[in-house]
Amino acid sequence: MPRPSTQIPEFLPVLSVGRHRSPKRGACFMEYASHLAGERWSDHPSCTHPAVASLARAVNDCTNDASRGALVPMIPSVIGLHGSDDRMRLIVGVRASAAALPVASESRQRAIAVGLAHCEALLENQIDPQAEQLRAAVRAAFAQAPAAERWARAFLVSVGTGSNRLDSWTVDKLIALSVIGIAEACIDDSDERLNRLLVAAINDARGDAVVEAPVRMPVRAVPERRVRA
Repeated sequence: MPRPSTQIPEFLPVLSVGRHRSPKRGACFMEYASHLAGERWSDHPSCTHPAVASLARAVNDCTNDASRGALVPMIPSVIGLHGSDDRMRLIVGVRASAAALPVASESRQRAIAVGLAHCEALLENQIDPQAEQLRAAVRAAFAQAPAAERWARAFLVSVGTGSNRLDSWTVDKLIALSVIGIAEACIDDSDERLNRLLVAAINDARGDAVVEAPVRMPVRAVPERRVRA
């Protein structure tokens, strides 16, 4: 099993959008994580639960260039982060949709609200403290978008209860819709909201996860260059 690096990498690429062939060409959030984890260079590394990784990629790509560097200090916290598939997907689904619902455009709100209501139903029989925190996030989001909540609940009644779990395809679509909804909202602080969303999701995921290995890294990214002695 590859061992994560605790050394300062030779190259510290500025985070940028999309996939990159190598660190010399730049890196997105999860590619940098794969490099620090000692894995093959990839934006889908095995060191992080897929739901958390999906959110990290989306936030990376939807954050403006000037603000993306603020994501770098979070990268070590996702390395070795794994847990129950159902709970991890639920954590990320709730955090993403609850953050987006109050600010997303009306054209996206209904779909986000349906996803959030579905997540709420899956939390119904869970009684641990973390589940209560997630339910509180759901209630707070719906309180700010009551019309979307009413539509979503009526829609779910009309189509039935649906699945009793949140599969990977559904959570990926909910993440994409929510992150784009925040990024394109008519607000002045979309980058800050995306940053807070990723922090909250990682913190919740770590509370439910078994973290396999701690990793240290520099907290500030610099333009891509070779570090000289």
